[in-house]
Amino acid sequence: MIPIRTYPRTSLPTYITIVLLLLNGVAFLYTGTFSSSLDDPIWVDAAPWGEAAPNQLPPAFNPRLPIRIPLDQDGDRYRQAQGVVGVRLWEDGTHDFRYPVTPRDHLYLRYGLISLQLWRGVDIPPTTGAPIWITLITSMFLHGGLFHLLGNMLYLWIFGPNVEATMGGGRFFAFYIICGLGAAVFQGAIYPNATIPMVGASGAIAGVMGAYLVMFPWSRVLSLVPLFYFFHLIQVPAFVLLGLWFLIQLLSGITDSSAMGGVAWFAHLGGFISGALLVLAFKRKGIEAGLIEWWRRRQGRYAWPTR
Repeated sequence: MIPIRTYPRTSLPTYITIVLLLLNGVAFLYTGTFSSSLDDPIWVDAAPWGEAAPNQLPPAFNPRLPIRIPLDQDGDRYRQAQGVVGVRLWEDGTHDFRYPVTPRDHLYLRYGLISLQLWRGVDIPPTTGAPIWITLITSMFLHGGLFHLLGNMLYLWIFGPNVEATMGGGRFFAFYIICGLGAAVFQGAIYPNATIPMVGASGAIAGVMGAYLVMFPWSRVLSLVPLFYFFHLIQVPAFVLLGLWFLIQLLSGITDSSAMGGVAWFAHLGGFISGALLVLAFKRKGIEAGLIEWWRRRQGRYAWPTR
């Protein structure tokens, strides 16, 4: 199910949601200025990666791609190599271990979140040039592709405004960042030795979705549902759509053996749980959470609430 809009939707101004959408869009445009071709590669020192994670390939290294290895320091003469882990030869006969990456991958290696670096407190080349924890923030605003960005921004636009309205702009921004941190830490705790850069806003946005479930479980979500090669528009309660989404992330995280290099399922789970737990601390006083209201009605044996 693809959410289209929620009912009811707040009429209050929600500037921080718009700012976050713009920040992610600008960051994506900036990423697009870096080439994704190996025609002009950046050479990365592989030795520190081999020492830190000896049983894994260095991140962004593709052994199936033919690479050109410079035979001199100026890079004027090359020899072709297939599947060689970046052996760079010098004129004096010495060599070191380097491998080529595209400029765009080089950006991801510097500012994406790499669990192994974070947990060990080391900045392995290519270095970030700042404390390694800064990648907890920068990774939230990088995306791997256009559809990755659009999917995340759709969910932020659908669920963000109502959650922001319950908190106020400043609190919502802090809440968003903290949920992103919770998502990253949860993913890193599951895969502490991962060397693949993690990028994307999905962990923080999952926190917004968790908050929405707590605050507005009975609101209706207009969703696009593919069925027998056709798409149908239906309205479902938020707790149904978000509950199914959470279940899919959980099952995918348990069954997907490639999670270290694919979708960060546990980041989604960590962000969602963080948002659901923290929303009560961030919401404005006097605003009742729908889930809490339902629980109180249930304890008082009132009728099932409807909205």
